[in-house]
Amino acid sequence: MTYTFVQDIQMEVPIPENGVLSRTVFSDEALKVVAFGFAAGQELSPHSAPMAAVLHFLKGDAELTLGSERMSAHAGSLVHMPPGMSHGIAAKTPVVMLLFMLKQVRAEKSQ
Repeated sequence: MTYTFVQDIQMEVPIPENGVLSRTVFSDEALKVVAFGFAAGQELSPHSAPMAAVLHFLKGDAELTLGSERMSAHAGSLVHMPPGMSHGIAAKTPVVMLLFMLKQVRAEKSQ
């Protein structure tokens, strides 16, 4: 049986001086885990994905947009988003965040 062990996830994504760094730390047929490092002031504009996702903030402060709502996120914040939910992130300070994409929980296709 194989497994993935990351001793310190924050070491996987050094926060850039300017910009956003992302690195896939795990991926299989059911799950993809991406670590993000945001410089202060950087953002991902609102977008959506066809699968459910979980955001876990490990470091820093950010403004999070979920659908039409805005809220503050900080180290320790966790968000579950259903498939197709619009979401965006604006880093107020340097941020480290994990994104868990649940590949098997997808939006139903329109008929």
